[in-house]
Amino acid sequence: MITPYFPGLRAQLAALGCRSRQRRRQATLAALAQNLRHLIPVHLLAGEDEGPNSRERSFPLRLTCECFIWQMLNPGTACREVVRQVQALGRLLGHAPVDEGTSAYVQARQRLPQERLERVLQATATAAEGRAGQEGCLQGRPIKVVDGSTTALADTAQNQVEYPQPSTQKRGCGFPVMKLAVLFSLASGAILDVASGNLHAHDLRLFRQLWDCLRSGDILLGDRAYGEYATVAGLQQRAVDVIARLHQGRKVDFRQARRLGKNDGLFTWKRGYQQSAILTPQEWSRLPETIHVRILRFLVAVPGFRSHQITLVTTLLDPQLFPAHQLARVYLRRWRLEMGLRDLKTTLGMEALRCHSPAMARKEMLAFLIAHNLTRCVMAQAASLYDTELERLSFKGTLDALRQYAAALWAAPNLKMRQQLWQDLLLNLVRDTVPLRPERSEPRAVKRRPKPFPLLNQPRRQFKEIPHRSKYWKNNPRKA
Repeated sequence: MITPYFPGLRAQLAALGCRSRQRRRQATLAALAQNLRHLIPVHLLAGEDEGPNSRERSFPLRLTCECFIWQMLNPGTACREVVRQVQALGRLLGHAPVDEGTSAYVQARQRLPQERLERVLQATATAAEGRAGQEGCLQGRPIKVVDGSTTALADTAQNQVEYPQPSTQKRGCGFPVMKLAVLFSLASGAILDVASGNLHAHDLRLFRQLWDCLRSGDILLGDRAYGEYATVAGLQQRAVDVIARLHQGRKVDFRQARRLGKNDGLFTWKRGYQQSAILTPQEWSRLPETIHVRILRFLVAVPGFRSHQITLVTTLLDPQLFPAHQLARVYLRRWRLEMGLRDLKTTLGMEALRCHSPAMARKEMLAFLIAHNLTRCVMAQAASLYDTELERLSFKGTLDALRQYAAALWAAPNLKMRQQLWQDLLLNLVRDTVPLRPERSEPRAVKRRPKPFPLLNQPRRQFKEIPHRSKYWKNNPRKA
């Protein structure tokens, strides 16, 4: 650095220039990548030697993925806002100007391989598992939870072909529906894997696509759909045990069981004569003729509410190693999965995807899951550092704190200050825990009333708007 007029300030200005250049080199899309990008290995988003992602472009592979995830962390963010972020950071870093249109970014998202996003999802799940520890294990064995869900897609012709809308809705009045089978980790709350299909795909058929994610010694926790013979016997051959709620169609008589305790006994299930529709004849023939299962029944009693019985079926047969009360407690923790789906669909906004093609809708869904796992990684790090229950930390609070601390982390003058800010962020997450409310009533109902507009029961081009619709008798049946 040359300072002919102020030679005494040369040392101070030179040091300031080095720090400024270092900050600019470390500047990323939303300043969150400074602390989250180490959770995604570099080679997963490296450029290719040949093919669509081998050229030098305005949106390389890693920048495109970071932009995509940043959109998911900020619900409602349009592609135009992402491009403006890249333009501002490009000017700050002295890069070539980026076109103001969204075409380059949209095409870059289309070139982003789905296989890369799937590997990034697995990497973030592994990182969250490593930070969570053994909190969600049973006798040292990891517990994984499975459940099905759905999400709506944009009403385009391409989406309607692959993910048709429900048959009860008129054409042009509904939305395509994508069905998901999600595999969670009970310890960290992270999403380990996902399988997608259309509305007509059975949950068990989708779940069989996730069997490779289960390892020997795992325990699968599920609802009534996963307590049937084919799933229990097939996973038992893989040394994976099952805890599921017994299907309401299967009757239980504990007088015919080998009793292990009150409402706890061993039963022998026989393979049915009719082949399961989700298995091939070869897979059906490889199932054993009989299996031994344990069925237990317990009562859930909450003061002020009606008690109800829950019947479980499991392949954990040892009552000494796995007492009945312990299995009941594990199953009741399955509610955490419902909270995870609520965080994913309501808090992050995955209840309705916006991409117009099936391929891009699947990529958008994976980007949502990656953003969810990155947030879970931060929560697991805070809980592990300050020895706090992970379930007491708020997902929405973590997401808000990450957004607000992002600007301060990027503006920090040195590495020491950034580390201090990150520690303050983790400490605030622990201080702002969710209060314990075990007997709180949370009915699935909405309080806010909808607008008094008529329903769109015909395609838009055929729909005839009725004047004075606020007084339309169908919206106010009491005034009719």
